[in-house]
Amino acid sequence: MKKIFNIMGAALLLGTLTTSCEDWLEMPSESKADSESVFATVSRADMTVAGCYTSLHHQELGYQLLEGTDESASKESNSKYNVSNYDYTNLTGMLSNVYTSMYKSIEYANVCISKLGKVPVSSEADRIHVNGLMGEALAVRAYAYWNLVRFYGDVPFNERPTSELNTFESSRVSRDTIYDHCVRDLQKATELLPWRSESYLSTPERFTKNAAYGILARVALYAAGQSLRWNLDQVPYDNSTVRIDRRDDQKRVRELYQIAADACLAVIQKGENDLVSNYDQLFRDLALKQYNNETMFEYGWYGANSIDCRTGYVNGLPGSGESLTLGKPGSQMMAIPTFYFEFEDGDQRRDVSVCNYALILNKAGDTYRMNTYAGMGVGKYRINWKSEIGASNSRRDINWPILRYSDVLLMYAEALNELNNGATDEAVKAVKKVRMRAFRNDEAKAGAIPTGHDEFLDFIIQERKLELSNEGLRRTDLTRWGIQYEHLMAEKAKLVQLCKREGRYADVAPYRAFRITSTPKLQDPNIALPYIDVKESDLSQMDLTADQISDLHILNSASKGSVKCKFYEAGGNVYFNSSLVPAGVDAEEVEYTVLNMFSINTATQKGNLSVTKVAGVSDENTWITNSTGTGIFYGLTKNKTELMPFHQTAIMDVNPGLAGQQHPGY
Repeated sequence: MKKIFNIMGAALLLGTLTTSCEDWLEMPSESKADSESVFATVSRADMTVAGCYTSLHHQELGYQLLEGTDESASKESNSKYNVSNYDYTNLTGMLSNVYTSMYKSIEYANVCISKLGKVPVSSEADRIHVNGLMGEALAVRAYAYWNLVRFYGDVPFNERPTSELNTFESSRVSRDTIYDHCVRDLQKATELLPWRSESYLSTPERFTKNAAYGILARVALYAAGQSLRWNLDQVPYDNSTVRIDRRDDQKRVRELYQIAADACLAVIQKGENDLVSNYDQLFRDLALKQYNNETMFEYGWYGANSIDCRTGYVNGLPGSGESLTLGKPGSQMMAIPTFYFEFEDGDQRRDVSVCNYALILNKAGDTYRMNTYAGMGVGKYRINWKSEIGASNSRRDINWPILRYSDVLLMYAEALNELNNGATDEAVKAVKKVRMRAFRNDEAKAGAIPTGHDEFLDFIIQERKLELSNEGLRRTDLTRWGIQYEHLMAEKAKLVQLCKREGRYADVAPYRAFRITSTPKLQDPNIALPYIDVKESDLSQMDLTADQISDLHILNSASKGSVKCKFYEAGGNVYFNSSLVPAGVDAEEVEYTVLNMFSINTATQKGNLSVTKVAGVSDENTWITNSTGTGIFYGLTKNKTELMPFHQTAIMDVNPGLAGQQHPGY
C-alpha cells in the first residue's frame, strides 16, 4: 500500500479515537487556512502565513524538555519530574502536545506552500512580498520538523496539505531524509526571503533571510551530528541494532558542515546583526517586547488568548506569595547547583543566567530573599524585568528566544572546526567575540582559546552552555555531540564533589553575608543581590553566640542555617565586629544575615547540599545520590533516552503504518 502521512487528518475524519489518542493526534483535517479565499489577496495571504507561527513553540519546550541537563533541574515530584529526568515509561499529554503542536504548524505551512503560487500580484512589491511569504512557510515547516526529529527521531513525514491526501497510513521516515528536506527548504527560504533591513516585516517574530540562514546552520549541524539510530528496514525493530552514530554518508556529513559554515558566514558578512553590550538587556528586551540586533528570531507571545507557553512562570524566578504589582511567581525549576560555578570571575552572563534571589511577594509589600547554591533560579525570564504584569500569572507575555547572533558565531566556529580538523583563525575570532562580550572587552579575563580539534570542540560545548543556557538547545545538543549520558553522569558526580567541597569546589565559600536594601518592582534594575563570601574561620570574628553558630551549621531545617548579626560599614568597607574598625573611622552599625549556602534555608529547592547524614545537622540528599526513583537523571539510559518514544501503544492501532515501529528501547 502506498503510505502517505497524515495521522491527524485520518483520525479526525474517522472520528473514532479515544480521549487519550485525541490528545496525541488532534489536528484539524483541513485547517481554516485551506481555502482559496484567504489567498485571494497579498494581505490575506500574509495573515494566513502569520498563522503558521502560532504552534511553533510549546510550554514543554521551555519546561519539561528544557530541564534534565547540566543547566537546570525540576523541583517537582510528579510525572513532570519523571519526564525531566528521562523516565518516559509513563508518558502524559505533555509530550504528545509537543508532537501535535509541531504538526499543526507543518499542516498550516503545507497549506500555504500549496496555495501561495495562486496569489494574484499586481506589482514588483507584491511579487517580493509573496516570495517572502513562501520563504516563511518553508522555514516554518523546516523548523517544526527539526523540533520533531531532534526529540523523536524518525517520524512520519509529509509535505502536502491534508486535503490533498487520499490515504492516511504512515510509517517512520529516516531522520536523515527529513533533515535533508529541511535543509532544502531552508536553502530555498534564504533565496526567497528579504534581509531584515529590506523586509516587509518590522519584527523578529517572523522569519527573515537572517533568521533562515541561522536556522539552516542549526539544522545542518544536527543533520551532520550524532543521533540514536536503529535499522528501520527490520520491523518490528531489533534493539540490538540501536547505536549512537552519524549518518553513514561521510561526504554528505562534510557537505552539511559546509552548509552550516556558509550560512553563518552569510549572516556575519551581511553585518546587520551584532552582539548587544549588556547581556541582561537581551532578556529585558524579550520581557519588554523590544527588539535588538542580536535576537534574530523569537516566538512572539502576547495576550490572554495566546498559546499558554508560560515563559517567565514555570521557568521564571523562584518565590512565594502574590502581589498586585508582580503577580505570582510559579517557578517549577531551578538552576543546577554546579552551574553557577561554571562561570569564571567577571563573566556578566552568570548573574543573568543564574539568579541569586527569590521574590517573596505580598499584597502589603514585596521583598527579595537570597538563594542558597541549591536554590538558585533560572534567571533569563524574570517577571520583575517587565513593565507590566502581563495577561495573567501564567501568561506573562515574555517572548521566547529561538535564535541569537551569538549562536550564529558559535555555530560558525563549530562548523569550521569540523571542516578543518581544528580551529581556524576565523573560528577562534568568532568564539572570541562572544567571550569578549561576556567579559566586557577585558581580553585578559576572556582568556586563551585552544585550537586543536577535540580541545576546541570541548571549549564550544562549554561556551554554548554558558552563552545559551535555558534557551531550549542543551538537551538535544548533548545528543548530537553523542555525549548525553556520559556528560550528565559526570555532572551528577560534580554535584557530589560540591557537597563534599572537594576538587574544583574545595574553596567554595560555605556562607554568604548580605543585607537587602531595595525591593522588587517592575523594570527592576537588580540583576543580583550583593553579598560577602564568608569562610568558616570568619565566624569567630563575628559577634555570634554558640547557639547561633550551631544553628548556622544545620543544613536540614528551613528555620536554621541562617542568623542575624551586627556588622559595621564605613567607606564601602564592611567589618565583622566593632574591634575591626580602624581607629578614627566612623562606622555605621547595620544588621546583616549570614546564610549557610549548603542549607535548605531558601525559597525552594531539592533538599540541602549534603551527601552524608549527620544527626541533627544534615540528611543525605537522595536527589543527588540516588540512581533510581527520585535521583537526578535517574531515568537516563545510554542508547535509549537520547530520543523519546511515541505516546502509548494506541497510536499503533490508529495508524497501521506505525505497527511495530515503537522506539526499540521500550
